[in-house]
Amino acid sequence: MQLWHRPLTTNDLRQCLRIATGATLGFLLCKTMNWNYGVFFTVTPMLLLGMVPVMNGHASRQMLASAVMCGLEVGLLGGLFGSHPGLMTPIAFLLFLYRFACMSKGSLFLFGANGVLNLSIMLHFASYPSTDLNDLILSNLMATVSSVLLAWLLTVLLPDTEPRARPTPQPKEPHRMRHEALLGATIATLSFLVFQIFNLRDSMSAQATTLLVLFPMHWNGALGYARKRAIGTLLGVSFGLTAQLVLYDWSGQLLLVAPVLWLGAMLFSYAHVKEGGGSGAGFGSLTTLGILFGQYLTPGNDLVFSALYRVSSIAVAIVATLTCCYLMHRLLNRFDSTRFGH
Repeated sequence: MQLWHRPLTTNDLRQCLRIATGATLGFLLCKTMNWNYGVFFTVTPMLLLGMVPVMNGHASRQMLASAVMCGLEVGLLGGLFGSHPGLMTPIAFLLFLYRFACMSKGSLFLFGANGVLNLSIMLHFASYPSTDLNDLILSNLMATVSSVLLAWLLTVLLPDTEPRARPTPQPKEPHRMRHEALLGATIATLSFLVFQIFNLRDSMSAQATTLLVLFPMHWNGALGYARKRAIGTLLGVSFGLTAQLVLYDWSGQLLLVAPVLWLGAMLFSYAHVKEGGGSGAGFGSLTTLGILFGQYLTPGNDLVFSALYRVSSIAVAIVATLTCCYLMHRLLNRFDSTRFGH
């Protein structure tokens, strides 16, 4: 929150507009075409436009490659071994491991981050016999393609007014990269196992939280993000409940829902940008809002139970993830080859 008082530039305002408009257009596209898995279409533009201030070819290739790899892995491995947790667990660990290794490297962070989120959710849903695997894979692929196209369109329509400073990546020691990859892959695999064992099909927010907490890829970063994620969840849920009360019986009317979603995404994008664009409370609020509207707001459903359930499940997920993260951090630091620091 130390960056909260920095002034909002014209570039920042335009990024807020791109995030809010991209998420709303993705939501409208999914609902208008009556496609399943609306969360992919709503949250993916948020992730892309929130993590990449200026759209570029490298980010596009990472997103598309991530979706294709997830589709192939879930279709082949999930289809063959999805109903056998004992066989699927080591496979899931290896799939998470190379993605966290890409994140640790830095230049392929977006490929790894988007892949970790999508793979975990898709593998979990693919294990249920009632899930149409082809529909799941195709929905994720279409959501990624549409998000990339929307990001480029909005970058053209709402370009930055002045050049941004290019981030300078900090080199990492090999032992730290091994620490980050093993820590992330182990906790992500444990999360996958828990959601499989306890049959937690309706806890997508909590599942996403267990992975988002790992994005800093070290214990101190996870601890700091967990607090911000909890605040962001409360803000996102509060806005969702307020929207439900305002809309009341009209929650199935897209012409009324879309402006409310845009307003919420704009407010939380503002918070995200003011925090410096990292994984803070604003980003947590954005993803919570995207999950609530994309997955749970339907004509025959309302947000009240879903929103309250999100708060309790995310609180449990944060505590459990931090506990496992701390224990794994201590274990890896016992060995020189996987030590985080010097």
